[in-house]
Formats: sequence, structure tokens, C-alpha cells
Amino acid sequence: MTTVHDDTEILIVGAGLGGVAAALAAARQGARVVLTEEFDWIGGQSTSQAVPPDEHPWIEDFGCTRSYRAFRDGIRDYYRRAYPLTDAARARTDLNPGAGWVSKLCHEPKVALAVLEELLAPYTAGGQVRLYTGLRPTGASAQDQVVSAVELTDVRTGDKRTIRAQFVVDATETGELLPLAGIDYVTGFESRTETGEPSAPEQAQPENVQALSICFAVEHQARADHTIDKPEQYEKWRQVQPEFWGGPLVSWTAPHPRTLQITHRVFEPNPGDDALAVDADQSKDPGDTNLWTFRRILARDLHTPGAFSSDVTLVNWPSIDYFEAPVLDVPPEVAEQRLADAKQLSLSMLYWMQTEAPRPDGGRGWPGLRLRPDLMGTEDGLAMAPYHREGRRIRALETITEQDVSPAARGEDTARRYPDSVGVGMYRIDLHPSTGGDNYIDVPAAPFQIPLGALIPRGGGNLIAGAKNIGTTHITNGCYRLHPVEWNIGEAAGALAATCLRQGSTPAAVHADPAAVSAFQELLVADGVELDWPEGVYPY
Repeated sequence: MTTVHDDTEILIVGAGLGGVAAALAAARQGARVVLTEEFDWIGGQSTSQAVPPDEHPWIEDFGCTRSYRAFRDGIRDYYRRAYPLTDAARARTDLNPGAGWVSKLCHEPKVALAVLEELLAPYTAGGQVRLYTGLRPTGASAQDQVVSAVELTDVRTGDKRTIRAQFVVDATETGELLPLAGIDYVTGFESRTETGEPSAPEQAQPENVQALSICFAVEHQARADHTIDKPEQYEKWRQVQPEFWGGPLVSWTAPHPRTLQITHRVFEPNPGDDALAVDADQSKDPGDTNLWTFRRILARDLHTPGAFSSDVTLVNWPSIDYFEAPVLDVPPEVAEQRLADAKQLSLSMLYWMQTEAPRPDGGRGWPGLRLRPDLMGTEDGLAMAPYHREGRRIRALETITEQDVSPAARGEDTARRYPDSVGVGMYRIDLHPSTGGDNYIDVPAAPFQIPLGALIPRGGGNLIAGAKNIGTTHITNGCYRLHPVEWNIGEAAGALAATCLRQGSTPAAVHADPAAVSAFQELLVADGVELDWPEGVYPY
């Protein structure tokens, strides 16, 4: 085992959407950046976790940063350049490659990966941004919340790399740097006494976190048999029936996220629907009646006849939500076993679909369902990384609560306005079943802003939160955790680090000075960041 020492101006740990956006923003300001990622693929939610974008209804026109729009446009351009689209599909400015109902831009993970690498290429080619994959943070040198160096371990070889930096952005999926650097943080539910939130419990529940999921993609070949070996834990998961579920977990049955009424969905591969007619706007239609088309990521009918024998759909459904136990702040071997259990749940769902699932024609099972490991970048066909909906969150200078974004709690249709806004976002407060035994929590939210203070730990220092680890609560994490919001958070974090580097300042000092905040906001606006919503945009 060897140890390599490295130096940079800004270290960004975690190359999910927030981390990539942070690197791009810092590099545009001329900073030298090291960007690290535990998994082989950068991109987090959009790639290694394989989750199609969760976005608001106005995303095609406003409500995201210019660089996020470049990412979205790049995905469509990739399909137009590289795929045998029909003339009608190619001509669509709002091309939805998968014609899925969950998003206006359902796409394959590897396409998002290619686009992200292309966005970084001008900076990685010249060495301004150095990208290292396969590195997991395992230690940090810190005093009084000033992080001088981070130790990372190669997940393949065990070799160590210690990176010294003037500023550090934690853009990991679960806030991995926070305990390593001694940064105060919170997990799970805060108490109602602490936050005043109507949806919070009376007592804090730090181990009560949202379900994680191990996603996978499948196609269907009608006359083939691709049935996998029976998973080791199949009998266990086949018998699990949460009290509030209305049936077995492994089934087409689940509570409706908004009404909690027991809902029975259907599954019909390759239904021959009009892919160009899909209107992926969940404010009008959730679109999850047929699970095949809900998160479809490749629609064969958008391509020339014969190019693809099947659609491809992404399985990220309630039936694979792992909420048996948390994986945060437990011994590594315990977390590893629980993630293995989550994989077994996903494989059990697939096996059930292949062998037992009721079909519309009265039969049982679709043995022609085939995993697509080539699209996941893995050997087993499951997503490279778990989809963590919730991780550790900093104790921030500004904590966003339910009363800041919920019209019901506020008594008005608009969210709280922040004088230190560094971006915008919009999504309902959407909390999946959790490790504490809670059912879905779904609360309408108003179009909101991202306050600068939510990115900065209370104790100051040189670490900036750059992903889902900002100062939200368990409740508001449910609307600040989505793709364009994470990107905007990361972009603001990278720009803040570069600004502090250039000015010889600190994040807390910038936040404390209204003139400095205003100047920083002017920089963000010039770089294509929207700080507020247009008039007349209301909750859905």
C-alpha cells in the first residue's frame, strides 16, 4: 500500500451532480480543482445511481442554472448525434429520449456520463481540474472546522491519497466528510420542539431516514427466458408486508405517495403507446399507472424500425425501497450488510417479476425481462451506487424548515424570500417510507430559493456543503434533494470557494457582509444562475 500526497486550491469530494457543478463553477473562475469520486462514474443521481431527473414543470423555460440547462441540452444533442431517431423525434426541441412519464428528460445513465465528461473536458484536458475516481474519503486533518487535508482510499487497491487544499466542498451523497472533519451535523428527523415543523415528531429521531434504493434497468424479449437465479433472500423479501403497505412489499401494490390510499399499479412491457405524445408533467398526471412507461429510459418507437427490439425501463419503484434499517453512522460491516440486503430486495423484485407477477392477460411472470448491465456499468446489472435520498446534513448558518416552503404552514402561496439567495428550486416535499416505520410524507411546496447560509456550517471554517448535505431538515430535504437543486447547490458552493480563494476571505465572512453577498450574487447571475422565480409561479 502506498500513500500519495497532493495539493490543490479547491478539493471537491464527491462527483455527483453537485460535485461536477461545483468543479465547473470553480474552474470558470480560474481556480485549480481536484474532484474525487468513490465510484467509476461521475454524475451520481443521473449516472451511477441511474435515476432519471426529478424536475419541476417549468424546467424547459426557467428555474435552473445556465450550466444545468447545458447539461440537459447536451443529453438531447447526444441522442440526436448518435442514435437512429425517427425524423419526428429528432425534430422535437423537447425530445424526451425515454418517453417516460416521470421526467421530461428520461435518458440512459451512460449518456449523462458522456455529457458530464464533455462539460468537464476543457478543464480536465489542461489539468485545471484533476479528476480521480475510485477514491473514498476515509480521514481528514481538521482543527476548529478548518480542514487542511483529506485522506482518500482507493477502493480497488487500498492505496491512500492525501490531498491538501485551501477550501473543501463536501459533495458526497451522504455527507461523508462531516464526521471525518468534526463538522456538526444532523441525521434523520429533528424534533418539532427544535424546528416547529407541523410534520415533525415530538422527539428527534436521528436514525429515522428515508429509504434508499438499488435501481436497475430491464428490457423485455417476449420469446426468451432470462430468469435470474433465485436470490438468496427471496423468501424473506417475498414475505415482508409493512403494516401500512396494503400487501406484500414485493408486488404491484403500494400506498399512493400523496393520498396514502392503497394503489394497485400495472406493468405492461412495450405497450405500443405513442411515445411522442407523452406529456411528462406530474403536476397534471403522475403517470405511474403503468410502471413500464413511468421511468422508461429508452423508447424503441422513437427510433427507426428494427433499431431496438424493446424499450428499456428503469426500476425505481416503491417495491425496491429499502427502509429496514439505516446505513448512516453504523459500523462499516453493518452498512455493507444492509446495502447487500438492499441489493437482494431489488433482485427479489426482478425475480418475482420474471416468475410470479400477475400479468394483464391473467398469466404469471415475464421470463423475457432481461437486465441491462451494459447500461448500468456493472457486472450484476444493478446500479453502480445506491440511491441515497437522504444523508447527513450540516448544522448550518441557515436551516430551511417546512414553514419556509410549505403554503399550508405559511398561509400563503409563496415560499420565504432570502436576501442571500444563490439559486432556486421547486419540488413537492416528497419523503419516502423511512427506517423509523413512517409511511410517505407528501406536502405541497412553493417555488423556493436556496439561501447561501444553508451551505455554510455554523462553526465557520473552510468546508462548504455542495449537495444534499446543506442545512435542510428531514422534512425539507424532501424538496431540496432533486437533480436541478443539487446541481444549483454545487454550482453555488464551487463559486463560493473560488470567490473566497480570490479574496482571501472565508464563507462565513462573505455571508456576514451584505455587500459581499450582493457582489457574490452579481457573479452568480453573470454566470447564469437564477436567484428568484418569475411572478405568477405557484405551487402544484
